[in-house]
Amino acid sequence: MTDQSIRSIELTRTSLGHYEAINPRGGRLSFGSGAGDHFTPVELLLAAIAGCSAADVDHITAKRAEPTRFEVQMSGDKVRDDNGNHLVNLSLTFDITFPSGPEGDAAREALPRAAAQSHDRLCTVSRTVELGSPIDVTIEGASRQ
Repeated sequence: MTDQSIRSIELTRTSLGHYEAINPRGGRLSFGSGAGDHFTPVELLLAAIAGCSAADVDHITAKRAEPTRFEVQMSGDKVRDDNGNHLVNLSLTFDITFPSGPEGDAAREALPRAAAQSHDRLCTVSRTVELGSPIDVTIEGASRQ
């Protein structure tokens, strides 16, 4: 892997059940374990899938026409079975409207192919979820005081 291919975040505990992720560009995202209105890690995963695919579709279709509405719904059922906790029945739904006219027609025509390209090839997040990838877990500093 090259330095250009590495994606990373740093995560800091801010209090019990509350965390802050910081990306290499300085962006910050607070989330938690479900108390209050903070996003949970599962909701962040759903948002990442939806956001990744939305960005792909947006960049492709907006070359033809700006949408008048662009909404995406992402859902899944959390289950606990012999494989542990995980999501099943993942569903991504686009609700996008384009203006009347030739540009809007071109965007509407490009939409199904753009969604398919995102799903089949472009969206790193959904591709990683669908293909699966082992996660190497390392513990550092556990003996420090």
